[in-house]
Amino acid sequence: MLWLPTLVFASIAAGAQEQKGPPPAPVVVQTAEIHSLAPVTWYPGTTISRNRARLAAEVAGRVVSVAEVGARLEAGDPAARLDDSLLKQTLAENQAAVAREEARLVFLKAEVKRFRRLVVQNTATKSRLEEAVANLGVARSELAANQARVRLTRERLERTVLKAPFSGVVVERLLEPGEWADEGSAVLRLVDALEPDVQAWVPVYALKFLSNQSELRLKANPSEATGRVHTIVPVGDGLSRLYELRIAVPGVEWPVGQDVRVAVPSATPRDVVAVHRDALVLRRDGTVVYRVNEENVAERVEVETGIASGDLIEVSGINSGDRVVTRGGERLRPGQTVMVLTPDSAP
Repeated sequence: MLWLPTLVFASIAAGAQEQKGPPPAPVVVQTAEIHSLAPVTWYPGTTISRNRARLAAEVAGRVVSVAEVGARLEAGDPAARLDDSLLKQTLAENQAAVAREEARLVFLKAEVKRFRRLVVQNTATKSRLEEAVANLGVARSELAANQARVRLTRERLERTVLKAPFSGVVVERLLEPGEWADEGSAVLRLVDALEPDVQAWVPVYALKFLSNQSELRLKANPSEATGRVHTIVPVGDGLSRLYELRIAVPGVEWPVGQDVRVAVPSATPRDVVAVHRDALVLRRDGTVVYRVNEENVAERVEVETGIASGDLIEVSGINSGDRVVTRGGERLRPGQTVMVLTPDSAP
């Protein structure tokens, strides 16, 4: 008969457990708030470089060197070099002509001074003086012309070095060392990959919901970002009838050419009560949200969804300030007690 007390104590413990009930369910909650939301339509876009250029030769010459594809250049760095030996010889010739004219100018100045003295002494005619003055003027003009040729040749010498107009990456070599570059021939292509823009095309009816400085959501798998419109081109493409947007995404390291999706508003924003998408629990009979009251008891609320934007979605049946379950709601039952956790402490 020793088994009877054991059964009695077991039944007492079970009854106590039934009276105590299950432990509170751990959940994470978030407060429903009023947000200004608008429906959006997703349009395809592409990351492009804000600065990109085909660097061309400004003087004709044989290509000596070109930066390698993939080389990163800072603004002012040499990107390519042309042979400058012929221009150096031309510069030496021009400098010699300047020296010759300077010597001639010294002589003619002395001639004019001498003829002026002789005219005063009536030992030379006035026409000889006028001729010396004219020769002096011609010499000054010739000197100025030769000095200009020197400056021009020096400028051409400097332009045998193609310098990067902005910081960027060499993406293509259009001429190789040893080839001849005519004046204006493209030598290489430089792209600034550090400050990309997102380019998108939208229909005309979307323009009334956009303006410069509008903030738009962007998706480029697997990352997301928020960009700011800095340019709206007000001229539509002749074939597609679409209008170009340029969106700045500072701090985002998306490679140039990356496919992007851009969320563009399709209606005027309005104030709605919105919750995090994670608060929605999908059931066969509809969509519900679990609201937590002041006693930390879960209440089942059937809702209808509306405008969605990012992680937020409009819901009916929930008031601003209500606490709704965003994690742990899948296993909740109406009337169940919950233990509210912080997002960091949630399992």
